[in-house]
Amino acid sequence: MALNRPHILAALGAPVIDFTQSCGALFLFTIEAFRCIFARHMLRRVAWQVYVIGAKSFWLILLIGLFTGMVLGLQGYYALVKFGADGFLGAAVALSLIRELGPVLTAIMITGRAGSSITAEIGVMRISDQIDALDVMDINSMSYLVSPRLVASLIVFPMLTAIFDIIGIIGGYLTGTVLLGLNQGVYIARVHSSVEMLDVRGGFIKAIVFGVLVSMACCYMGYFVHQRRDSAGPEAVSNATTAAVVLSCVLILMFDYVLTSFLL
Repeated sequence: MALNRPHILAALGAPVIDFTQSCGALFLFTIEAFRCIFARHMLRRVAWQVYVIGAKSFWLILLIGLFTGMVLGLQGYYALVKFGADGFLGAAVALSLIRELGPVLTAIMITGRAGSSITAEIGVMRISDQIDALDVMDINSMSYLVSPRLVASLIVFPMLTAIFDIIGIIGGYLTGTVLLGLNQGVYIARVHSSVEMLDVRGGFIKAIVFGVLVSMACCYMGYFVHQRRDSAGPEAVSNATTAAVVLSCVLILMFDYVLTSFLL
């Protein structure tokens, strides 16, 4: 048994080393992306990515936000009415959305709709040697492909989070006042009195952090798709896209807990 211990330690240590190396590579990749945001002709590429990531996700965020608010209003009402506190429905819906559900669900929805396409697009460019062609033409592939998506995410995520929050509060209003008969003035007054600027600021901080995490995770998976060990070619792009979405969602939830711990 003693002879097998080094092999056991190696089997346990190898994933840890790979994970540490991947985290370090992703961190350096993010630093390089931030360094390249001041490149020439960046504004036009950022504007296009704002349209691709943000404008095309608008109706999805609108729909998800509305039904999330309506579900919160429905569940919150029947939970609060047991304690005779149904008048606090507006506060419960607004704070739940602004502090937690707004930033988290917005980031996850953008990951599924735009993040996957980012990984696939950059991955296809990598396996078809288009990124190498950019480097040969002395065009910085980081400033051309990655940095515009990073800047666009920093702009889009807070904006869509704000839209999600507002539409969600409206959805809770529709459920609470129209369907369940709660007083309209009470609902609006509770929203107004319970929400503070500290709550709004915390939600925007989360949205900005999630924007960095999602954009960098998805770009990183596509940019280095040729280095994957489990597959190559189109299959590697498919696996990288799946891995990017999963990694982004995990990072969103992990950092949500960390940020909540500091912001409370």
